[in-house]
Amino acid sequence: MTFPTWMLAGFWGLVSGSALLLGAGIGYFFQVPQRVVAAIMAFGSGVLISTLSLELMEDAYTKGGFYSAAVGFLGGAAGYTFANWLLARYGAKHRKRSGHQQAAERQDVQAGATEGNTPGDDNGMALAVGALLDGIPESIVIGLSLLAGGAVSTVAVVAIFLSNLPEGLSSAAGMKKAGRPARYVLLLWGGIALVSGVASLVGYSVFSHFPPYIVAATTAVAAGAVLAMIADTMIPEAFEVAHNFTGLITVLGFLVSFYLSKMGE
Repeated sequence: MTFPTWMLAGFWGLVSGSALLLGAGIGYFFQVPQRVVAAIMAFGSGVLISTLSLELMEDAYTKGGFYSAAVGFLGGAAGYTFANWLLARYGAKHRKRSGHQQAAERQDVQAGATEGNTPGDDNGMALAVGALLDGIPESIVIGLSLLAGGAVSTVAVVAIFLSNLPEGLSSAAGMKKAGRPARYVLLLWGGIALVSGVASLVGYSVFSHFPPYIVAATTAVAAGAVLAMIADTMIPEAFEVAHNFTGLITVLGFLVSFYLSKMGE
C-alpha cells in the first residue's frame, strides 16, 4: 500500500516530535542526573549542528545558490533571536533548563505581576509558545526534505529525534522543579509533538508548489533558526553542568550524524 507523500511528511514529523513527549516523560517521572542530561543535550547539539551544516545548508546552496541560502540563514537566526528575546521577557528564558532556573523564573514573573510589572501571573503560556518556537523549524525541515524526490531524509529524522529527546527531558525536569503538574507537562509536549507532525505536513504541502530558490531560502531559514536555538538554549544547559566535556560530547554527536549522512549516500 502506497501512502500519499503529504501523509508521509506528517507521519515522519510526528515520529521525530514524539521524542519530545518521550523525553518529557523520562525527565518528569525519573530522577535523571543533571550530568547525564547535560551530556545528552551536548550530544543532541552536535547532531543538529552536523545536520544543518551537511544536509540543510548544503541543500539550500545547491538549490538556490549562496545569496538565497545566506539571506534565509541570517533571516531565520534573526527571527528566532527576536522571538526568543521577546519570550524571555514573559518568563520563558530558561524553558529548556533542567535545574531550578525555571522555578526562580516563575517566581519572578509572579512577583512582577503582583507589582503590576508584567501582563500575567504565570509564564505557562510563554513556555508553550517557546516550545513551539523551538520545535516548528525542525519539523518543517522534514517536510522540505521530501521535496527532493519523495523520500524523507533519514538523517534529518534521526537527527531531530535524537535532539528532541534531551530537549523534552531537560525542560520537563525543570518544569517539575518549578511546580508544574504532570498533566500540564505531558499535555504541553504531547501537543508540540502533534504540531510537529502538522508542521512537517505543511512544510511539504505548501512549498511543493514553490520554485527551488524559495524552497532553498526556507530550508536555510529553518537551519538558521535551529542554529540560533542551539546556541541560545541547548549549549548553555549542557555547559553549565558538563563544563569542559561539553565540546567533546558535542563533537561526538556531530560525528554520529556525519556517519549517518555518509551511510545514506
